[in-house]
Amino acid sequence: MSTIQSQVFQNWTFKACEDQEWLPAQVPGCVHTDLLKLGKIPDPFYGTNEKEVQWIDKKDWEYQTKFDVQEKLFAQEHLELVFDGLDTYADVYVNDQHVLSADNMFRVWNVDVKAVVKAQDNVLRIRFRSPIQEDLPKLEKLGYALPAANDQSDVGELGDKKVSIFARKAPYHYGWDWGPRFVTSGIWREARLEGWSEVRINDVFIQQQEVSASVASLTAVVEIDADHAGDTVIRISTDGQVWEQAVTLKAGLQTVEVPVTIDQPKLWWSRGLGEAHLYSFVTEVLAGERVLAESTVKTGIRSIRLVRDKDEVGASFYFELNGVAVFAKGANHIPNDSFITEITAERYRHEIVSAAESNMNMLRVWGGGIYEEDVFYDLCDEYGLLVWQDFMFACSMYPGDEAFLDSVRHEAIDNVKRLRNHPSIALWCGNNEIDSAWAHFNENGGWGWKKDFNTEQRESIWADYKAVFHDLLPEVVEAYAPGIDYWPSSPLVSLTDDEKQHAHPSTSEGDIHYWGVWHSVEPFENYNVHVGRFMSEYGFQSFPEYKSVRTYAEEQDLALESEVMLAHQKNGAGNRLIKQYMDMYMHEPKDFPSFLYMSQVLQAEAMKTAIEAHRRRKPYCMGTLYWQMNDCWPVASWAGMDYLGRWKALQYYAKRSFSDVLISVDGTKEDTTDIYLISDQLEAVEGTLQLRLIGFDGTVHREEEHEVTLAPNSGQQVLSLNQAEWLQGHSPATTLLRLDLKQEGQADIVQEHYFAPSKDIGLKQAEIQVKEVKENDAVYLVLESDVLAKQVWISSEAEGVFSDNFFDLIPGIPVKVKFTSRAGLQDSSAVSSAGTIQVRSMADFIKL
Repeated sequence: MSTIQSQVFQNWTFKACEDQEWLPAQVPGCVHTDLLKLGKIPDPFYGTNEKEVQWIDKKDWEYQTKFDVQEKLFAQEHLELVFDGLDTYADVYVNDQHVLSADNMFRVWNVDVKAVVKAQDNVLRIRFRSPIQEDLPKLEKLGYALPAANDQSDVGELGDKKVSIFARKAPYHYGWDWGPRFVTSGIWREARLEGWSEVRINDVFIQQQEVSASVASLTAVVEIDADHAGDTVIRISTDGQVWEQAVTLKAGLQTVEVPVTIDQPKLWWSRGLGEAHLYSFVTEVLAGERVLAESTVKTGIRSIRLVRDKDEVGASFYFELNGVAVFAKGANHIPNDSFITEITAERYRHEIVSAAESNMNMLRVWGGGIYEEDVFYDLCDEYGLLVWQDFMFACSMYPGDEAFLDSVRHEAIDNVKRLRNHPSIALWCGNNEIDSAWAHFNENGGWGWKKDFNTEQRESIWADYKAVFHDLLPEVVEAYAPGIDYWPSSPLVSLTDDEKQHAHPSTSEGDIHYWGVWHSVEPFENYNVHVGRFMSEYGFQSFPEYKSVRTYAEEQDLALESEVMLAHQKNGAGNRLIKQYMDMYMHEPKDFPSFLYMSQVLQAEAMKTAIEAHRRRKPYCMGTLYWQMNDCWPVASWAGMDYLGRWKALQYYAKRSFSDVLISVDGTKEDTTDIYLISDQLEAVEGTLQLRLIGFDGTVHREEEHEVTLAPNSGQQVLSLNQAEWLQGHSPATTLLRLDLKQEGQADIVQEHYFAPSKDIGLKQAEIQVKEVKENDAVYLVLESDVLAKQVWISSEAEGVFSDNFFDLIPGIPVKVKFTSRAGLQDSSAVSSAGTIQVRSMADFIKL
């Protein structure tokens, strides 16, 4: 059998082009990480060191390796140099012959080097040109600056010269309002030599035309490269089924389509709806009995579409999976590190498992980062997480010259083809926030960008925008991933070519980014007012926990306005906003470490308000993706999980508010308290809803039970309580409403509701008792308290998560939790000992 032979390059060295000494390098990697490992620069994440390493991106760098070609590989008829990722402007030389120039971080670059490579003593050298020096002349030539809202050119010592928009490179490398500015260069994905003879399978796409529970009509689209013409048979097989087709190959590149039909297929479902079943399809090219080439791809069989049907109030916006309307629950994902090659497979798995454990079913890969590594999408496939996939454009206007468009086209084709077999991919989206930021059809709309340009410039910039996002990208998606929907920009109402196109917090079509809470200092209560058909962004900031903060700051830096705290707060007003909202909603923290804890509770309460407001409006609203899942460095940000993978309060709150069956309380009305039951399950809910009015000392003042039923995949208001009648004269500041949904054979679903704002609640120091109990070889902690203990935080010596945390502990109602180590999250056989634990509640952090 003739298969593709490959040899990954090893033993790299690097240097600044102007230097003489070659230094050891790690590939995949980048200049910053190589310099750091050699002790040539300080830790960029620590203190204010970000500003100490801005010189790196102004220099040209080169990487080099010497290699012999493996004997089997050298004997192949074709030898190709393949780079899965070069960051970004690179000239490649083999034995001092120029073989390739690269200018797009997101593309795969390959070139035949059979005529250049020797059996032994080869030298591969790559010269990376400074992305700053490369793009400054483009800015000067254009004659005006294109908007690039998050390009931190001032941090990069460039003044107002924003050049990020010219490079097809991860936008967040130039800084963002949660991330630092590290404009990297290097070989960021695998570099290898590939050889083949006779026939090579370049790509297999399992195209899904029609999918139902009874039958799946598919086509295996096979891209084949052949040395010369010949009669062959293409064989496709999976799960013991085989399909064959006789094909006469021609010399060169060609595509062959083989029809595939599977009866009673095992469908791929998102988390909560069923098994995320995956098929492995093996493709072989046969000459008689000889296998000329072979390839294996995994995919899940499913139908997915974005449903935008007109209705009496606007138009729907939801994803239909295998005929089922899915309420999307999740978050926006950014890259897990400023230095991408530092992200291990374990870190990816920790994020995806955390999302699944938090009852999510969707992540949005946001457009200012990268098209993620294959392992990310493999894990989303495995855990049943749908992916809203942006193309890598965000918060900026871009050029539209022929060279730029050609580069974008190749980038889009490479990535759509790479990702199209993943059943998790639910949508391709053109960009993040550009339509609403520019607001072409609304003179006074958007972010004020248009005022800097005359009419001719505006029309030229908008024409360039349309060329990319209304023409080029949808054409690529249609051609290379038919059946997957394309959405031009998030947020957007629809492409109307008039003022109605641009989204705002009250639109009843399309998706919405609602930032009135946070940026505009609107109250949390407004999350109940601005509910759209699909909430694709909204968020609130907090700090990481104390031990995470101490990885970048010393004790003397622990003050809200210290230089280090401000360096690790990229949203200019962020620290002030956290404090401003805390003054509005929370008790006063007693010191700075307490402020860190209180900021997390504040964030979690904000996101609970938003998520449950969205879910209560089902089916009008059918998606809620908060900003953001994760961090790329240790920082105060909107993330629910900090850079080190530690769950903040938000992550635990999200787990509860994303529960597949949820009790939610709307207490925004003055006199009444409305109780909702929401289910995303495909079975009906039947049970007993227990209501108890409980004093903070544990006294039960009133108790009722109501039989409730709920249709599958729906939500409804089940009760409306007269607040004064229920309180029976008891103080709202010392009384709570406890709700328990009891279903036969299932754990209770619970919710607490407070009649007074958090800052008005009368808290006392709690005595919390903790004991260990063993059940079925598992160890649990059982917690009990003598008085109400709010937002009980269990912190552990070992890294990991608890089954619940930041919960309220009511006297007389014990809470049982289980600790799972970080290793145990990924491997159930791993040891999950928490080590020393500490249990505290809000009363420990505030001025009583």
